[in-house]
This record gives sequence, C-alpha cells and structure tokens, in this order.
Amino acid sequence: MITRFKLCVLVGLAWHFIEVHSHDHLLEGIYCGKQNCYEVLGVTREATKNEIAKSYRQLAKKFHPDLHRKAEDKKIAEEKFKEIATAYEILRDDEERSDYNYMLDNPQEYYAHYYRYYRRRMAPKVDVRIVLAVTITLISLVQYYSAWSKYDTAIKYFMSVPKYRNKALEIAKEEIKESQGGKKNRKSKAELKSEQDKIIRRVIEENMDIKGAYAKPEIVDILWVQLIILPYTIAYYIYWYLRWIWKYTILKQPFGNEEKFYLIRKYMKMGPHQFDAIEEYEKKEYLDEELWIKENFKIWKEIKDEEAKKALADNNKYKQYRRYIKQHGIGRMTFDDS
Repeated sequence: MITRFKLCVLVGLAWHFIEVHSHDHLLEGIYCGKQNCYEVLGVTREATKNEIAKSYRQLAKKFHPDLHRKAEDKKIAEEKFKEIATAYEILRDDEERSDYNYMLDNPQEYYAHYYRYYRRRMAPKVDVRIVLAVTITLISLVQYYSAWSKYDTAIKYFMSVPKYRNKALEIAKEEIKESQGGKKNRKSKAELKSEQDKIIRRVIEENMDIKGAYAKPEIVDILWVQLIILPYTIAYYIYWYLRWIWKYTILKQPFGNEEKFYLIRKYMKMGPHQFDAIEEYEKKEYLDEELWIKENFKIWKEIKDEEAKKALADNNKYKQYRRYIKQHGIGRMTFDDS
C-alpha cells in the first residue's frame, strides 16, 4: 500500500517537473522564443491551416491594441498581439512550420535551429518566376542589340568595299541631284557628305542579301519569342520528322533541293545561318557533286582536305613556320638553350 502511494507521488512530481520545464528546450531569439507557438494560438500540432487562421483571427480581434483604452491594458494587449502575430507568421508557412516542428522534436540541435531560422529570414523572398522572367528579358535584349551590332558591322564593311560603294555612290549622286532640284550650294559639303553616306547605306541595305550570323535581326529570333513559340516548334519538328520518314524512308520518294541541302548541311556539321551564308554558286556545286549522298560526300571531303593540306604546304609563310619549328621547336636543344 505504501509502495503504491510512493509511486503515485513520484508520478505526480514527474508530471509537475515536465509541466514546469516543458519549455526549457525552446530557444530565445528565434520563432516564439520561450513560448510554444501552438500554445500561443491555442491550437495543437495537428491543427490545419484553416484552424490556425481561425484561431489567429479570434485572438487578434480580442487583443487588438485599438480595442483597449487604458494605457496599461493597451501595453499588455500590444505585447500579446505581437506574440499572436509572430506565432501565426511561423505556423501559416508550411516550410517554416516544418522547421519549427523539427526544433520541437530535436531540441538538442541548437546551432542547426539557429542556422535554419536565420537562413530563411535572411534569404530574399523574391518570386522565382519574376527572377526568371527578368533574366530571360535581359538575355533577349542583349541578344537583340548584339544582332543589330553585327548587322551594322556588316553594312559598314560593304560600304567600305569599292565594288559595292561605287555602285551605291552612283545612285546616291542621282538622288542628291534630284533633291536639289537644279539649285546649287543649297547644302554645305559636310551636309552633302552625310546625306550621301545615308543614301549609300540605304542602297546597300536594300540590295545586299546578308545571311548567316550577320543577317538583319528579326524579333522572332529573340529568346522570349522562341520560348513562346516553343510548343509550335516542337510540334512542327515532330511533324517534319514523321513526314521525312514517311516520304523518304518508307515511300522512297526522291529528295527536293531543300531536303538535299539539309543533308549536305548535316554532313558538313553547319548551323542554318552558317550554311545560308555560303554563296549560291558553291551550293550549286554541292548539288552537281550530289553531296547529299553520304558516300559522295566522304569522297569529296577527302579530296578537299588533301587540297587544303597541299595549299598549306605550298604556302611560303607556312614553310617558314615549319622550318622554324624544326630548328627551334619544343624539345630541341641548342647551344643557346644551355
């Protein structure tokens, strides 16, 4: 009988000890401090987000500072209102609530709790979608203006080539003469030179078909537009691929010029812009050589490689370089080296 009584007393003291020291594992300065966020809102750990929000609204309405007139009551209400708001901010966010629950279950990991808490607090709370959109926009702007810069470089180059400049100059002089209407000295030499260069540039832009990487940029080429039309691009590629298999693999239909050039470009390992920059007479030679047939292309490539090696071997500068490497190249010791 005495033993059972002592046991009951010990159990009672143990529960009292647990009740008094239940908050000792809570850390000051993070989350709700020495208070349990769930207890502050009067909910359990199993409470849903709706239950937490409902309890917060009720408590916030009860302890709102504006509802108290006395200075002492108002001060107490302000402190309580801050505690309620802090607890709600932590428990309404799924990730932060998960970190808080982890702290309750693993009180011994003091430094880890502080790290998690301040890492989340210090991290910039910016929507990833906004960051992604801004990044794509910046890339698109750089891409577009870079393309315009390349195009401008190409135009200036053609303006400096005598063959193209002289033809454009003849047209420019005729237009300037017509604009003057037979009157003389209406414009200064500097003005006439500026107007002449503008006309030359316009004539070259209108008549020169610049292709490849230096082609005139189009809005459809920028990254934003490419991403928007990506579903269409994928669907078109699938259609094109299936059409190719059906027409040229199953039905064995003859290739058109477009298909022939695609195969030649593929064998040459060139991009579309790079292949478009090739002169038309060269493309005609590719068709005449039937380079869309892989065996023909291999033979043609071997011949071209041999011609390139021979031309390089006959080049005087290359001969001098080889002679220098032979006499002073890496691994060769001379008296000067010692």
